[in-house]
Amino acid sequence: MREYRENAPAKINLALHVTGRREDGYHLLDTLVTFADRGDVITVREADQDALSLSGPFSHLLEAEALPNNLVLKARDGLRQTLATKGISTRPVAIHLEKNLPIASGIGGGSADAAATLRALIKLWHVDLNACDLQAIALRLGADVPMCLHSRPLRATGIGDAVLPLPTLPRFGIILGNPLKTVSTPSIFKALTRRDYPAIGMLPLTSNQSDWLKAISDMRNDLEPVARQLCPEIATLTQLISDTGAELTRMSGSGATCFGLYQTLEKAEKAVKTLQAIKPDWYFQAANSVSEV
Repeated sequence: MREYRENAPAKINLALHVTGRREDGYHLLDTLVTFADRGDVITVREADQDALSLSGPFSHLLEAEALPNNLVLKARDGLRQTLATKGISTRPVAIHLEKNLPIASGIGGGSADAAATLRALIKLWHVDLNACDLQAIALRLGADVPMCLHSRPLRATGIGDAVLPLPTLPRFGIILGNPLKTVSTPSIFKALTRRDYPAIGMLPLTSNQSDWLKAISDMRNDLEPVARQLCPEIATLTQLISDTGAELTRMSGSGATCFGLYQTLEKAEKAVKTLQAIKPDWYFQAANSVSEV
């Protein structure tokens, strides 16, 4: 029985600038994104009937949700419907989601799961889908899903659908931290008092860590001030990470996950031990950020 396994890496918004809002309510963004080499895992295999199973430290939170709203199932159904319009039939599939990332935490967990499901099912069903069709499916699932399909360093504009790969963004050791508090993304965007912030400027042309750290430190996350008001633990978390010697600390996405950048994975792993001793009930994960350099 054929089986395919796809990683669904955590998405980290190194910077997120809110540059406008469309008439349909979608916000326009300019965001610098990388991915961790840690995250959820999707496994798909042929089956007699469709099924979804769950495991992992945060799976119990998904079990409480109505399954039809799960992005993994929406990705399966969206791909199947697109293939059906092309006259391509698809067999039932059993999908297993190993949920290692916190829920609704600003690191694209659900979007990464959906993207990994699409990649895995395309392999399992042996279909050749053009990039435009795949992009359309991904965008219907959510603005972050096209970015997560790439799972490589990138800059995204528009509502997140215009993606530019960044092959010179270097690797960092990275900490992901979350106080295990959910923050409502719609509430954050609604509370913004300004939606026309400047876009991200010129990016380094080299792969030098110092050049990129300086550039990223000059950027910002325009959602962070509002998120800090709604979730005061974010301020505590960023201070704790900064105190471990992180080169840069910031909130990712709409929170509440925050990250710290380090020169090496070893420094990040050492910092995680310190943070876990201080806040044993919070989520901390050391990882490498992915890089093509």
